[in-house]
Amino acid sequence: MSLEAASIPVLIITTQDSTSSNLKRSYTNFAPSIWHDTFLHYADPQSLEINEILKEKVQVHKEKVKMYLSSNDNISQKLNIIDSIQCLGLSYHFEREIDEILAQIHFHFTNNSLGTKQSSLYFLALFFRLLRQNGYHVSSDIFNKFIKNNEGKFNEIITQDVEGMWSLYEATQLRVHGENILEEAHNYTYTNLKSITNQLSQSLAEQTNRSLKQPLHKAVPRIGARSYMSFYEEDPSHSKFLLTFARLDFNLLQKLHQQELGNITKWWKRSEFATKVPYIRDRVVEAFFWPFAMSSEPNYSTTRCMIGKFGACISLVDDTYDVYGTVQELELFTEAIQRWDSSCIASLPECMRVVFNAIIELFVEIESLIIDSGKSNLVLQHVKQAFSNMAHGYMVEAKWCDEGYIPTYDEYKVNGILTSVYPFLVTTFIALGEFATKEMFDWVFNVPIILKAATFICRLTNDLASHKFEQQRKHVASAVECCMEQYDISQEQAYEVINKEISNCWKDVNEAYLNSHDIPKHVLDSIVNLARISEFMYENFEDKYTNNELLKNYVATLFLDPIVI
Repeated sequence: MSLEAASIPVLIITTQDSTSSNLKRSYTNFAPSIWHDTFLHYADPQSLEINEILKEKVQVHKEKVKMYLSSNDNISQKLNIIDSIQCLGLSYHFEREIDEILAQIHFHFTNNSLGTKQSSLYFLALFFRLLRQNGYHVSSDIFNKFIKNNEGKFNEIITQDVEGMWSLYEATQLRVHGENILEEAHNYTYTNLKSITNQLSQSLAEQTNRSLKQPLHKAVPRIGARSYMSFYEEDPSHSKFLLTFARLDFNLLQKLHQQELGNITKWWKRSEFATKVPYIRDRVVEAFFWPFAMSSEPNYSTTRCMIGKFGACISLVDDTYDVYGTVQELELFTEAIQRWDSSCIASLPECMRVVFNAIIELFVEIESLIIDSGKSNLVLQHVKQAFSNMAHGYMVEAKWCDEGYIPTYDEYKVNGILTSVYPFLVTTFIALGEFATKEMFDWVFNVPIILKAATFICRLTNDLASHKFEQQRKHVASAVECCMEQYDISQEQAYEVINKEISNCWKDVNEAYLNSHDIPKHVLDSIVNLARISEFMYENFEDKYTNNELLKNYVATLFLDPIVI
């Protein structure tokens, strides 16, 4: 984390509670919320009547795009418009059409009728990227003759094709283990693109720099879509019709997201967490980013609201373990969660009882949703078990901290699967969606490779961003300290090891996505999106969640400011 100690001081607080003796607690004085009641008025349905004219305009544009997709037989043009549709955040409108087109293109490719040898680098890389990110196996061998000369070196002519080089760079983000050609291409295109950005037009330079910082494949779809609209508008060949559609759709979805944030804010304010639990990060708006990233489409609104509340509560629980409770208190707190029994916490401070009761109330709410949807009550048990596992992981870390124990890097990562909270979020996403089957719960509880890799991306990026600040007080060793201890290396060397592991985790995610055909695409996408939001939240060694000023402009752009059309 890049925060200075002076901005978030560590306080020694003497607490006196009727249920406990005087205790000195060392905890962080986190900055207050910067949003206050900003979103509260959106909870009023009358203030957010969906503009019927806007809905009609969106529908008209949607039908025209469908007609264009079905009538155009040019493969290159079809791939370009699919790419634009996805980058502009519109693909959820055309899932069936896009799947059919890509299936047809993949069929032509496997029957050697696509003509990739005669294709431009831009088209070939676009073809590769779009098919891979939609779950189709395409061999990286298609690049061998195109980008290497007879001596096995990269053709220098590539550097003269900026758009082709950029397209290849974006394609390399989909690489898996063992694809040396893509590994080399990634390093080659990154180095060359970085060296020529000052020679490009302002628009192309901005887009290139953004890709180098956050490639399309790693961008949170909704965040990426909002910024992509500006670049797309600067493209001389852009479709004005498609751009208008994207802006209309963004504004329409924004109204829904505002209402969701309004309802969550109303719940948070009514619960008075900011005053009843004074040691916590008041981040209800920022917590919404996780379910918003998982899936921002209209049909996941209820799921998004529920996970948004849980995300805010997880922050309460995390801070309770991390900065407030003693080991003895936390053992009782953990036992209460594992048994779902409030009698275990009778002796705990009032603020910890408030946190536990908030968890219980949310599970009552999710139980009501499950019953209303006609699902088995076993679904709730799966969600409870996932939450209990997370609390167990927090407890392990609390004991390590109390004992001054530095686990090995490998040991830390095993427990980090639990404390990253991702298994719980995915379990809840499955429970509230149309995917709640025994097979799906068995799959997620076995922590498949794609979930494990996304979880490590979260845990490791988080630790890189926050470990310096956290180590200013008594705190469990992070992945950085554990890595330094296990391998007897410096902090900078530990950064290199961890960043390499994050890169390998992305390869695991990509490979597992290609090999998980029995898992619903929406579930896989939600997991990949969790990895993406982690990269975004903790990039550049900064913690946007804790230091909420870093997220302020994104909140305004995504949830407050409509696009002028």
